[in-house]
Amino acid sequence: MANRTPVPVKVGRSFSDIMKAALAFVALAALVVGVPFSLATLIGWPLPRTMPGLDTLQEEISTTAFMKVLALLVWVAWAQFTACVLVEVKAALSGVGIPARVPGAGPSQLLARQLVGMLLLVTASAASFVPGLSGIGGAFDGGNSSQVVAEAQQTPGGAGPEYAYLPGGGGGGGNDVEPAMALPNEAAGEEESAEAATKYYRIQPPEGRHHDTLWGISERHLDDGLRYKEIYQLNKDRVQPDGSKLTEASLIRPGWILEMPADAHGGELVEMPHEAEELSQDEAEEFREYQRTGDTAWPSADPGAGGNGGTDAGSGVGADTGADQAGIGVPELGLAPEDAGNGPSLPAFDTTPFQQLPDQAPQDAPEAAATAEDDGGFGLPEALLGAPLLAAGLLMALGRTRRNALWQSAAGTLAGRGVGDDLAPGSTAAHNVRDALLVGAAPDAVAFLDHALRRLSAALDSEGKTLPPVYAAWLTDHELHLQLAAPAGRPPAPWRPGQSDTYWTVRRDALPADGGAPDAEAPYPGLVSLGVRDDMRLLLNLEAVPGIVSVTGARADREAVLASIAAELATSGWADRMTVTLVGFGGELTALAPTRARYLDDVAGLLEVMETETNLRRGALRHTGQESILTGRTGPARQQQWAPHLVLIGAVPTAEQAERLAALAAVSAQLGIGYLVTSDRPDLPGIAWEFEISGEGVLTEPEMGLELTAQLLPAAQRAAVVELFAELTREPGGGAAGAAGPAFAVDLSQRGKPDVYAQVMGGYEITGLSVPDPERGEQLREALALLLLHREGVHPRVLASALWPRGVPDDVREALIGRLREWLGTDAAGAPRLLTAEDGRLSLAPGIVSDWDVLRTLHHQAVSVGGGVAAERKRQLTDALSLARGPLLQGQREGGRFGWLEHEIVDAQYPLLVSEIALKLAAEQLASGGSEQAYVAIRSALAASPTDERLWNELLRSAKATGKADWLRGAADWLLAHHAHLYGPAQALPAQTEALLDELLPGWRSTVAAAG
Repeated sequence: MANRTPVPVKVGRSFSDIMKAALAFVALAALVVGVPFSLATLIGWPLPRTMPGLDTLQEEISTTAFMKVLALLVWVAWAQFTACVLVEVKAALSGVGIPARVPGAGPSQLLARQLVGMLLLVTASAASFVPGLSGIGGAFDGGNSSQVVAEAQQTPGGAGPEYAYLPGGGGGGGNDVEPAMALPNEAAGEEESAEAATKYYRIQPPEGRHHDTLWGISERHLDDGLRYKEIYQLNKDRVQPDGSKLTEASLIRPGWILEMPADAHGGELVEMPHEAEELSQDEAEEFREYQRTGDTAWPSADPGAGGNGGTDAGSGVGADTGADQAGIGVPELGLAPEDAGNGPSLPAFDTTPFQQLPDQAPQDAPEAAATAEDDGGFGLPEALLGAPLLAAGLLMALGRTRRNALWQSAAGTLAGRGVGDDLAPGSTAAHNVRDALLVGAAPDAVAFLDHALRRLSAALDSEGKTLPPVYAAWLTDHELHLQLAAPAGRPPAPWRPGQSDTYWTVRRDALPADGGAPDAEAPYPGLVSLGVRDDMRLLLNLEAVPGIVSVTGARADREAVLASIAAELATSGWADRMTVTLVGFGGELTALAPTRARYLDDVAGLLEVMETETNLRRGALRHTGQESILTGRTGPARQQQWAPHLVLIGAVPTAEQAERLAALAAVSAQLGIGYLVTSDRPDLPGIAWEFEISGEGVLTEPEMGLELTAQLLPAAQRAAVVELFAELTREPGGGAAGAAGPAFAVDLSQRGKPDVYAQVMGGYEITGLSVPDPERGEQLREALALLLLHREGVHPRVLASALWPRGVPDDVREALIGRLREWLGTDAAGAPRLLTAEDGRLSLAPGIVSDWDVLRTLHHQAVSVGGGVAAERKRQLTDALSLARGPLLQGQREGGRFGWLEHEIVDAQYPLLVSEIALKLAAEQLASGGSEQAYVAIRSALAASPTDERLWNELLRSAKATGKADWLRGAADWLLAHHAHLYGPAQALPAQTEALLDELLPGWRSTVAAAG
């Protein structure tokens, strides 16, 4: 089921309640009155009546003195407890919710609250005593007691706790209701609300592609987007001018009228009836008709409507209006089932629909549906397009794997691959997945999540506090909400309390502008995305769950969930170190992160490993004196490397294995171990949360009323992702002769003279095209550079995401492509120079060539193919090296453009390719006696590849080969100065370079010492 049935509230007073109240009265009387009376009668005044001298301190302590000291301590404890009782009674009678804490009186205040609560069970004040009489210790013990009041769901991003209602009298549907706690932003009293003019807002038509949203309206007129709920509750189910109703917070339409809270402000608002004369007759009638469907009375329109008192400006609920009549109803609960004595009960995930973020079109709107049908997708996997954190992690891991493949190629350890060979995906499926990663990745969201969590860890560490247990997080473009397992006080800045004492929240713009993450341990590396609900992404902290997380459903569906979780954990950017064990499923996924992920065949092997590791971790915690691994991630024990171990099980355990697994999971939360099982068996023991995945991709947890659009990695896309990684480390068939070479080989004969020639190495110059419009020129040149570096083709959405990382409408993207096609024009035969393939990818005609294309072609002919005589090879290598004028696209990355180069392998491939060309040329020159030419070749290559140690060493060898001492001394001096410039004077030279200097120039150390 998607929602829990509202819990009926007990309205009578049982004999048990009366007895509890009587016992509470006796206990309070004994503690508050009996204790001081007994002390005064039996002990008397405990303090000395005269100032004691120094002699008194040297006297032996008598029994009388000892009793008076004990009496003094009892007096202090009594005073503290009495203060707690007064605070609790005042809070209960005034209905303020959870009272302020008395300093240092945790247990005493808890006892006082319980006694006062039981006493008030038989009084009228109990109706407003929150947070529920059986949960009164929640602020101290983690809130594990069950609730007896019907509480509203709490929503990350909400303005505060929703109203919780208790009956105020007899039975029947007409019972009055009383809010247990007012909304935080509600300040106006009922009398002020009755006298103030009602404010309205008419929803505006979309501007460009930006639709109006409740969030945006709330930000503009209430100064806080989180207050959108107040607007929603005021207008829910009221008939709009077009005959429809507001039934979902995420779906509003232009022309609708919204009643606003009393403190709303801004020039777009209309105050009625004060401004009725300023509206047209039709407009005024629309506002009056809308008012008649709600609860707000205009004195001028309906003088008799105020008999029931004013309307609450914050909630829209009249003081004498039942919940059902007010359009609010009994709040749905989002509570986890109570534990039957086998462990702590689990808090619920909040499941109230969340308002979409500003400037985003409603996902339910017809406009959004039309856009989705015509989004230029061309077959890109939607699952990865909608998984920004997973895509960002996979993209970063892919970059690391590609660089490793390049270095292996340069070192000659990967046979059949050359440094200049193409690294584009080898199949259409892999190509689509790579493009989906480029489009869907949100590295800025990963950086926000990582920096916010590490900053929290560092701040708590500086205050001497430990990290609070976190069960989940909700992430938006603007905010991060952590759902705590229990109240943990006020968070350190820039974090702030959320809508309840179990939420901590931070806004992205509240983090320091530099965006740098502090030097702190990743506090919650086990967070992993489960899915999205109303533009908010839910991340479950898998290592903190006290038990097993289960996913049921059809096998293919649950494996898609498991693969997504495994891939994100293996590549997440908000974790330092982690072990991810895959059992009976997904062995191929270890290729994504061989240092993090490992595979086991079956549950039997897993149990042997985990039983040993569990005992070792428990022993390590006892040795360090930590309560849990989480408390060890801050403070002095931080250096113990408390890395999580997350176990994802795709095999179905036997009954005996399931029991052993449940026993391990029961103690896993304190040890940093998390277990997730996908199974078709819903009766596995030790289950903490049981999710169900449907064939439509909806992930639900019925007991919590949680429903998400699941994040999935289906089998076909999983295979394509693995192919992207595996093909980089797989030796091509055929050895060196099978080297693929560049995707685009230039015809270097006279017949191949290009129509358009672009120099991208050492700068950016274009020959053969007209100068574009200055207002559009930079954008067109950047688009051309991207196409030049991807001769295999570029997806239109990849092109758009490269030029507009924050997003762009489809029509703007198509306009750019049109301008680019017009600028590139046609060749002599009339054929367009911008080509569009059947799959929609854009590529350049062969008549457009860059120096990068020529460099790779020359390298392939001279090195990879290795044909021709030595003189021809030297000519080809010399021509290639002459093209490398400096860093790739030098001077073009300033001003925020060309940021996509950070994800391009060409940034690593270019210096390695230049180094290999120079080293091959130097070897050819030295073999023919041209030592000076070899030296010049190496010096030339250092302009494009200044950090390659192989070039440093070859520079020294070629200088030595010339036989000129001043050349060797000059090379050594330049190298020492160059290294100090790159890494600082305190950094030692690489070991091989230092040893080579010792061999070729033995006195270099004394010269450096004298110069220093």
